[in-house]
Amino acid sequence: MIAGVVLVALPSIWLGIRGTGRRSGYSTADPADRASVVVLVVLRVITLLLVLALSAVVLVSAIGALIKDVVMPDLVLVFFVLDLLFAMLVLLTFGRRDHRPARRRANPARR
Repeated sequence: MIAGVVLVALPSIWLGIRGTGRRSGYSTADPADRASVVVLVVLRVITLLLVLALSAVVLVSAIGALIKDVVMPDLVLVFFVLDLLFAMLVLLTFGRRDHRPARRRANPARR
């Protein structure tokens, strides 16, 4: 569980923070688009806070159970699965990088 949180959830938080303000396809000049951008950014911030909270709970519980050598509650496993699902949501939506369009090759024979 610790490895899953460290390798998936924490990088998704970092990539999500970078992509929170990015809004491709929206025009800030239109007031209707401004409201949708605000809603979109608020939902992204709430999602990131949820991933951060779930990651913290899972990490503290897993490390504490490892140190004290006790059985971890089943709810921590549920939180771990939720954490991974929300991390994947972040990675697949606003956490990914924008792909640049492929450059066309310059072919001098077409002139």
